[in-house]
Amino acid sequence: VCLVGVGPGDPGLLTLRAYQLMQTADVVLYDRLVSNEILNLARAEARMVYVGKRAGYHTRTQEEIHELLAAFADAGATILRLKGGDPLVFGRGGEEFEFLREHNPNVRVEVVPGITAAAGVGSELGIPLTHRGVATSVRLLTGHLREGAGDPVDFAVTSADVETTLVVYMGLGTLPKLSEKLIASGFPADMPAVAIERGTTVDERRVFSSIEHLPEAAAACELVSPTLLIVGRTVTLSPHWPYAADESS
Repeated sequence: VCLVGVGPGDPGLLTLRAYQLMQTADVVLYDRLVSNEILNLARAEARMVYVGKRAGYHTRTQEEIHELLAAFADAGATILRLKGGDPLVFGRGGEEFEFLREHNPNVRVEVVPGITAAAGVGSELGIPLTHRGVATSVRLLTGHLREGAGDPVDFAVTSADVETTLVVYMGLGTLPKLSEKLIASGFPADMPAVAIERGTTVDERRVFSSIEHLPEAAAACELVSPTLLIVGRTVTLSPHWPYAADESS
């Protein structure tokens, strides 16, 4: 079983190892964020199984995905589990790896890293996640946590400081609350921010603003999921930053 990250969306950012494995797979289980352009790279004889999820609708539960992986593995198939970004960064790849090892220790599991959205989208827009004298650290957070795990916005607020670049995956739904709570906690209202829908793909859309005004700007542009949020001073280093140094609204 190969747990493979396909990167942030652009097929050109697929790793060579991922491409090699796509030529040998018997079965491909793929997520919603894996594009047709990438799926078309798999060998024609491979069985394609869609197991994608989106907010409020799952074609398969995570437990059902585990059982599919186990059944195909027990049958001796070479399985490619394709995930957007990196399988171990908010991709639940760790859970699948753990399940397979516990289910059958004799099943060989390989994890192939992919370019995670923070790195891929940041690079495409010319936004360094860290930058000497501007941002000394970067924190990757999710806008969705499992039920009972707490409010993801609270995690973001406690992680925020002016010298840290904050990247929120799947953050569109929590953006208004995130903006409000960050500012209420003392975070600068004029902190530069950007929301990027379908980053690195031909369908990419993005909106730059301050963290205070980003919710209304994203709503005005009618951004939809998947949308990545990047908040921090390094956002202004992007050649696409549309504002003068003294305005970000």
